Amino acid sequence: MADSQPLLSLDGDAVAAEALLRDVFEIVVDEVIRKGTSASEKVCEWREPEELKQLLDLELRNEGESQEQILERCRAVIRYSVKTCHPRFFNQLFSGLDPHALAGRIVTESLNTSQYTYEIAPVFVLMEDEVLKKLRALVGWSSGDGIFCPGGSISNMYAVNLARYQRYPDCKQRGLWALPPLALFTSEECHYSVKKGAAFLGLGTDSVRMVKADERGKMIPEDLERQVGLAEAEGAVPFLVSATSGTTVLGAFDPLEAVADVCQRHGLWLHVDAAWGGSVLLSQTHRHLLNGIQRTCSSAATGPRPATCSSRTSSMMWLWTLETRYLVEELKKRETFELVMEPEFVNVCFWFVPPSLREKKGSPDYGERLAKVAPILKERMVRKGSMMIGYQPHGTRGNFFRMVVANPALTRADMDFLLNELERLGQDL
Repeated sequence: MADSQPLLSLDGDAVAAEALLRDVFEIVVDEVIRKGTSASEKVCEWREPEELKQLLDLELRNEGESQEQILERCRAVIRYSVKTCHPRFFNQLFSGLDPHALAGRIVTESLNTSQYTYEIAPVFVLMEDEVLKKLRALVGWSSGDGIFCPGGSISNMYAVNLARYQRYPDCKQRGLWALPPLALFTSEECHYSVKKGAAFLGLGTDSVRMVKADERGKMIPEDLERQVGLAEAEGAVPFLVSATSGTTVLGAFDPLEAVADVCQRHGLWLHVDAAWGGSVLLSQTHRHLLNGIQRTCSSAATGPRPATCSSRTSSMMWLWTLETRYLVEELKKRETFELVMEPEFVNVCFWFVPPSLREKKGSPDYGERLAKVAPILKERMVRKGSMMIGYQPHGTRGNFFRMVVANPALTRADMDFLLNELERLGQDL
């Protein structure tokens, strides 16, 4: 780049910079906030990779572009991106648009600071301290510390590191030479980041002992006890149990009180990955799902709107619960759907049963044929752009849809549309 022509720049031209930002914000408000949250618009404008490359013209050039070209590129990026704020985007464990959160992001990005010290970020350091204090109180800890992490994976890795340091402080100076063979325990339904964290920290994935889960996806405390004894008999040193509150697929909550009892008997660090289910701490009705979390040594917890007051988030949890129950009852009314199980959280897992299989449930190939349905419907809905739902197999269960009821703008009409659209898309199967 040193030998090329200088790039176009707005440095020093405050009027031009402000004009650009106003134009970009106008595009965002119109295309993302207005159209992107409208049920009358598509969830995505699907294109195959090679076609999309041509449409976007992604070549990195030495010369800059005009402001008009930049604005057109902003429109293209938005047009061909998935609208995760759309009321019919159910694909991930996140969806919807919170204007307060967006406003906060605009402010923080504009200030372009970092959380190094109070000197460089006085306001945000104080804000962080206050939010962490509130979160500790919600968990039930009278003391402790905390840190905001970019995701659940890093949070779980920090927990493994803390537990290891607590058991063997010399590892900070001496590294892995200070450690005997270690064993950590987690459910077979856990997030993949537990094994990833063990690998990153040099413990190796073999140090992770997978504890059995019951049919609802909850860790079985009796098997945890058995696994701890087995590890000790093999010469390993148990040091950590990582429980899960809100598993990725089924939304299951491990029995924390019973797991904490095992940890107390064996002197183990108890961590809970509540990156998905931790928001129930803000709900008086559903907080019981996290009974025992106050006995943990560390937790990774994400409230749906951590910067807002608990009353708003609690009301959102109440709303999501009502809407989840509505969806479940509607699924039960139609012969075209089959629930995987009664949901415990806002994850609703179900199969769409096409006409060709409705009288074949007892046939030998029923499960194999049913597992092929979700991928076909997923492709059809994405190409049409009408909605987006995730699917996956689970243990011996073939592919099923996992609907996540987490968008605060979601209405019962949207859920009716979901069921009707699946029936339309699969009527010929």
